[in-house]
Amino acid sequence: MKKKETALVCFSGGQDSTTCLFWALSRFESVEAVCFVYGQKHVKEVDVARKIAVEAGVPFEVLDVSLIGQLTHNSLTDFNMVMDKEKPEDSYPNTFVPGRNMVFLTFAAIKAFQKGIHHLVTGVSQADFSGYPDCRDTFIRSLNVSLNLAMDTHFEIHTPLMWRDKEAVWKLSDELGVFDLVRNETLTCYNGILADGCGECPACKLRKHGLDLYLKHRNE
Repeated sequence: MKKKETALVCFSGGQDSTTCLFWALSRFESVEAVCFVYGQKHVKEVDVARKIAVEAGVPFEVLDVSLIGQLTHNSLTDFNMVMDKEKPEDSYPNTFVPGRNMVFLTFAAIKAFQKGIHHLVTGVSQADFSGYPDCRDTFIRSLNVSLNLAMDTHFEIHTPLMWRDKEAVWKLSDELGVFDLVRNETLTCYNGILADGCGECPACKLRKHGLDLYLKHRNE
């Protein structure tokens, strides 16, 4: 039975957030989506997200937080930086955008507060988090407490993918009936290429590895 409440999904139009969007639609009576422009090279994802949201009948809004790109040097916002194809052994990959998820969820919470929404949904995962510290469960729990204290309310941040690797995310999209949509209409690629993407960036490699495993096990 769906909760007779509204959920606000942090939505980028990628595999994970699209799966989360339909997860939310299966559990909440009403769902809205918020997308962020932060100076990313693959800003095409915003158009992809808007298209999916419209097709799903979900209200969609874009927030400009491009100040992030002025505060940090990383290969997702710096057009002169060569992207790491593998995670360095002793540091984060240069695709890490410091503070990104904190900013996204904070702005989403402010928007939710104004609308009387108490449920936030994000596609972060500790199982497949590429070394990003702001995808960890401890961070989400901590931020949830901080947001509640900051606005004297009770938000609940839902992380349906937290303990799912990419194979399990593909499985969830299949269970939700949107496997083909996620496979063919989402944009995960850091180079801005739809569906299977460029095949070379870390996001594409992670996505393909999970897909190959899922299809192998589904067909056995």
